[in-house]
Amino acid sequence: MANEQTGPTPELRVLKPDEWDKIYANLIRAFGGPPEAPDERELWNSLTEFDRFLGAWDGDVCVGSAGAFSFRLTVPGGASVPAAGVTMVSVAATHRRRGLLTSMMRRQLDDVRSWGEPLAVLTASEPAIYGRFGYGAATFQTDATIDTRRAGLSVPAGTDDVRLRYAEPAEVLDACEEVYARLVPGRPGMPARRPGWERLGVLDPESRRGGGSPLQCVVAERDGGTVGYARFRVKPNWGPAGADGEVVLSDLEALDPAAKAALWRFLFDIDLTSTLVARGRPVDDGWQYLVSDIRRCRPTLRDALYVRLVDVGAALRARTYQAPVDVVFEVADPFCRWNEGRWRLTGHAKGASCERTEDPADLALSVRELGAAYLGGVSLSALAAAGRVRALRPDALAEASLAFGNAGAAPWLPHGF
Repeated sequence: MANEQTGPTPELRVLKPDEWDKIYANLIRAFGGPPEAPDERELWNSLTEFDRFLGAWDGDVCVGSAGAFSFRLTVPGGASVPAAGVTMVSVAATHRRRGLLTSMMRRQLDDVRSWGEPLAVLTASEPAIYGRFGYGAATFQTDATIDTRRAGLSVPAGTDDVRLRYAEPAEVLDACEEVYARLVPGRPGMPARRPGWERLGVLDPESRRGGGSPLQCVVAERDGGTVGYARFRVKPNWGPAGADGEVVLSDLEALDPAAKAALWRFLFDIDLTSTLVARGRPVDDGWQYLVSDIRRCRPTLRDALYVRLVDVGAALRARTYQAPVDVVFEVADPFCRWNEGRWRLTGHAKGASCERTEDPADLALSVRELGAAYLGGVSLSALAAAGRVRALRPDALAEASLAFGNAGAAPWLPHGF
């Protein structure tokens, strides 16, 4: 190719603790952002699992990186499955078009397989990049800009029994984290947070405020216990007609509909504000069914978590299926050829088996489509309608699509990594 660059091949090696500053500086430059606040850098340094992070080096200069946090991810049926949370992927602009990203993805997926983790997951800064490595968009999220003066709320019974109080975010962090942990098994796509990750929700550098207040927190209580919380900022504004402030929601979790409704009603009613901005919410979030006028909320859909089946058999065995299924997949996976071939999936609501077979295939698809459908948020039938899945046996598509669906909460990733 005419625009291909040449030069020595960078050395790819596992990150050493004393190299972290160099690799992080390259990452920040690659993403074009200003330097992060010291407490933000310190948190990411403390969360880094050095033996799971790769650096690419041209001499003593870091020119690329790819890391993988060790997560456990909820899958349909409630199991918590080991997953590599791919993160901090970067290539220096001076070293593009040398195959460096492909080399890092190759090494990383080999490593994930050796660690015995059946899944790799990521959030994509550029979605077009990761499909060729077998990642499929598996969860989506809703953003909304709500006109709280014109979109009212109708709350369920019991909402008035919930007590709300302001609290310093750091002082109630443990109680809020207990609420989050209780919710994790009930929603596919949610990661069980290891110690230290709870600090991500209360980071409050000036650079994140966008002209708004320091992070605020309100907890919802019932019978002396915490049943929910909301973290948010208020951005004051005054126009010709008076106060026109904005509430920017960071997190909202609750254990039951009444507690959740109480928190949403509080956010809608904050004095001197007329807009509530909510980003990254579940596509089935309950507030959408409480508002009087959804058109005043301007909901938009965005991709969120991308899933890659590193071990097809182990991944499909790890989840359950909402209807009985017995189907043979013909799987294409040119990047991880150990997955290629035919797999017989037999499953139901209590468990599943998935083994290699020589039986005729019922459905043909790539590992990317399996990743997209894995958490139950993307239909195999919809992928077939787009030409991404081929039905080779009558009724196989309907059977598999129904089984892969999720009868409970929609899959959702609550925060990035």
